[in-house]
Amino acid sequence: MPAIACRGLVKRYGTLAAVDGLDLTIAAGECFGLLGPNGAGKTTTIEILEGLTLPDAGDVQVLGMHWDDGAGGRALRERLGIQLQETQLADKLTVRETVALFRSLYKQSHTVDEVLDLVELQEKRDTWVNKLSGGQKQRLSVACALVSRPELLFLDEPTTGLDPQSRRQLWDIITKFRAGGGTVLLTTHYMEEAERLCDHVAIMDHGKTIALGTPRELIAGLGAEHVVEFALAGTGVGPDDAALSGLPGVQRVRRDDGRIALTVREVHRALPALLALLQAGGAELSLLTTHHATLEDVFVALTGRHLRDA
Repeated sequence: MPAIACRGLVKRYGTLAAVDGLDLTIAAGECFGLLGPNGAGKTTTIEILEGLTLPDAGDVQVLGMHWDDGAGGRALRERLGIQLQETQLADKLTVRETVALFRSLYKQSHTVDEVLDLVELQEKRDTWVNKLSGGQKQRLSVACALVSRPELLFLDEPTTGLDPQSRRQLWDIITKFRAGGGTVLLTTHYMEEAERLCDHVAIMDHGKTIALGTPRELIAGLGAEHVVEFALAGTGVGPDDAALSGLPGVQRVRRDDGRIALTVREVHRALPALLALLQAGGAELSLLTTHHATLEDVFVALTGRHLRDA
């Protein structure tokens, strides 16, 4: 039985379809990522799955149960851990008191010490919430989601705004939860995060899934493993798309805000050919970079926009 299964999910706000006929299946024990720009419908989708928002249409099954099963809703909540996009905790409670408060809401739970060990906050147990750093507050928020020993953990953009060290600390927490057999559904804007943590990802745009698969499968769908990006100095026009497409191993040409990106199979063949083409045309470079193709490149190829765009 999948951890989550939804069919034909729809949620409208007036004339806006925040979620528009979404189908989704998440296997038990996996980490599944929902990716997309602001306004794609990620948060609305996850709030419906958490039972916080009612859909206008569609069927939702979570851990084999439905939210409209009457008294079953309470039993289902005992099995879930939820970390919202913005969690407001009481400033004048200590870390220990905050975890104890959330622990009291569940029939079974970790002890306070157990959950503080999980998120590495033991040394801050007697510190007021308003004295914690941003990363420590996020770990405390995740601690509150983990305190009930959940089977399924919802994380809505858990690392947004965190420094790289704090982000990696949260990644370690998620990895440990997975190692214990838990299932994770997370939304994120960070492609490195999705590629490192997620077994499968769904890319959303305008309330619909536009791509679904493992990170490796989606990147392979580009037909190439590398991206060469460059910009030209001055006002020179440079080579047209046809000339660029004819370079060795070039699979796709994209122009974006004065820059040109080539999706290529072999950098060592495409790059010298590109430089020769530019030199023959008298064009000068103002920028030249290369990188391995990412989920960001997948999204741009599908939509013409970046995941970070609103």
